[in-house]
Amino acid sequence: MISFRRSLSALLFSLLAGSALADATLLNASYDVARDVYKDYNPLFQKYWKAKTGESLELKQSHGGSSKQVRAVADGLEADVVTMNQANDVEFLAEKGLVAKDWTKKFPNNASPYTSAMVFIVRKGNPKGLKDWGDLAAPGVQVIVPHPKNTGNGRNTYLSAWAWALKQPGGNDQKAQEFVGKLLKNAPLFAAGGRDATTTFMQRQLGDVLVTFESEAEMIAKEFGKGNFEVVYPSLTLQTEFPVAVVDKVVDKKGTRAQATAYLEYLWSREGQENAAQNYLRPRDPELLKKYAAFFPPVKTFTVDEVFGGANKVFATHFKDGGSFDRIYVQK
Repeated sequence: MISFRRSLSALLFSLLAGSALADATLLNASYDVARDVYKDYNPLFQKYWKAKTGESLELKQSHGGSSKQVRAVADGLEADVVTMNQANDVEFLAEKGLVAKDWTKKFPNNASPYTSAMVFIVRKGNPKGLKDWGDLAAPGVQVIVPHPKNTGNGRNTYLSAWAWALKQPGGNDQKAQEFVGKLLKNAPLFAAGGRDATTTFMQRQLGDVLVTFESEAEMIAKEFGKGNFEVVYPSLTLQTEFPVAVVDKVVDKKGTRAQATAYLEYLWSREGQENAAQNYLRPRDPELLKKYAAFFPPVKTFTVDEVFGGANKVFATHFKDGGSFDRIYVQK
């Protein structure tokens, strides 16, 4: 009996101690390949917040395809913040009343703390000689890409290829659609997310080229070694942004608005920007961008606003049910 009481007391003490470890808990719903970024960032913010307020925070992460993540939040996943890789996903939450309508004005740089670019990962020696978007639509080339309907990575690939086709002599939307259709026909499958695409290409050894974020190339190097692949920068590619927002409905319910806001604001701090650069994301801080210039070769980029008229217009034209992607995919 004494032994049972001791065991019960120990269990209760353990539970109480566990609950006392954190004064508050935040959940960050993020895109698929951001695991390492926030795995490194979270301890930095916890240390900062503890020193500033004396409060201990438990920080949890949820990762998946960007569009799937925001739908999960809309369906009840109680994320305090979202850190995504395409603006229209945050707009989706704003339309649902979960995120402020003016979310782009809540933080600097249209609420995007860093940028990246879409690049090609090819096999060692680049046996297919893939140098630009046009090469990815050639017969016999297998392209590994996440699903453009559900992932930011996939959409960014789609838009990069479309914009490149528009910029070719005589380019127009009809020719761009035809070109992107040819490229997508070279995809043997659509991966569920960016990390799944990487696994498909590197571990399963499927495909001739993986289209992904510049930052993912270094993550691949860490995991699989630099000698197993090469990075190719196309002649034109999308400058990808990574919008962040506080989920108002959740933080007001939990009483975590101050912590959630500070969590995102700290992404623009010196430490937050250093962490971005060390994870091969292009920091907004010009001094740090210069410091890490060796990580980031010059590349000609465009923005969604410049070529497509904004995230909302892109979604309505290309990715909404019945849009250009659906018409191309039916043809595929």
